[in-house]
Amino acid sequence: MHKNAMIEAKKKLDNLIKPIGSLGELESIAIKFAGITGKVENQINKKAIVIFSSDNGVCEEGVASAPQSVTAMQTINFLRGITGIGVLARVNNCDLKVIDIGIKEEINYPGLIIKKIRKGTSNIAKGEAMTLEEANEAINIGIEIAHGLKKQGYDIVGTGEMGIGNTTSSSSALIALTNCDIDEAVGRGAGLKDDQLTLKKQVIKKIIEVNSPIKEDPMDVLHKVGGFDIAGMVGLYLGAKKYDLPIVIDGYISAVAALIAYRIDPETKNYMFPSHISKEQGYNIAMNELGLNPMLNLSMRLGEGSGCPLAINIIENSLKVINEMGTFEEGNVDIKDYKDLWREEI
Repeated sequence: MHKNAMIEAKKKLDNLIKPIGSLGELESIAIKFAGITGKVENQINKKAIVIFSSDNGVCEEGVASAPQSVTAMQTINFLRGITGIGVLARVNNCDLKVIDIGIKEEINYPGLIIKKIRKGTSNIAKGEAMTLEEANEAINIGIEIAHGLKKQGYDIVGTGEMGIGNTTSSSSALIALTNCDIDEAVGRGAGLKDDQLTLKKQVIKKIIEVNSPIKEDPMDVLHKVGGFDIAGMVGLYLGAKKYDLPIVIDGYISAVAALIAYRIDPETKNYMFPSHISKEQGYNIAMNELGLNPMLNLSMRLGEGSGCPLAINIIENSLKVINEMGTFEEGNVDIKDYKDLWREEI
């Protein structure tokens, strides 16, 4: 992080024609963005949402409300532009980058990026999701994608995922990382009924018992109970830090991936912007662990990266504020009028 740029951004914001701190989180966002880029004034010209698609072997246990074939179908629909993220990305001028990192089916569609490790993870109710080597391979894919986006001139990236059953793997990872109560971490996913939710909790309890993931070792947690989509996002977060790329967290699954990345490298937090409070149970636990505050509360729980275009729009507004607002002097306002207002130190 570029501390001096953050200090200069704070000074500029404090001298704009408004009471000190009166634009709240918009000011905090602009300061954090300056810390990432090293520049006080920034613009977002190119923006991308990266969606990692992968299947989860744990679907064999009946924990999902939809068949696994939906993973492949929706992955194609992303590229067709007819999904929620397809529409929201288009409205907000975000490019979609869709990655097959572990879809069970063999699919091919124009624009699909094939980085398949294998056809879905193993059933984590019976053993490890993936080998440690496969987890590292998935992480490296995410890092490489971040590098490629940086070279292509992208100014910001959002995280997205698709994978039937991935709330089971993400809930398992969250419980392993935090020792939180299973009732606090496990939600209905895409719409489980009461009996299905009870089964899901029973399966997750078994997952933790079978794999015994080590709380203090995020890579152990990831390869034992995670998913290829989660691992790819972990790599994207790590790559964002490596290549000074602001990155937006979407909902629950991407928040768990963010927590894993943070446990691997705490500095990654300084590059993350959480978009919205997910309705999926367990999201707030991940955010509290990260110490980050989401920008929006729209009762969303879709995933796919759907919160990211909305948050990027807010980030763009924060940058417009610091770039284009006038100073007290330019507005002919005597700064002494504001001399007693509290000033927050960075």
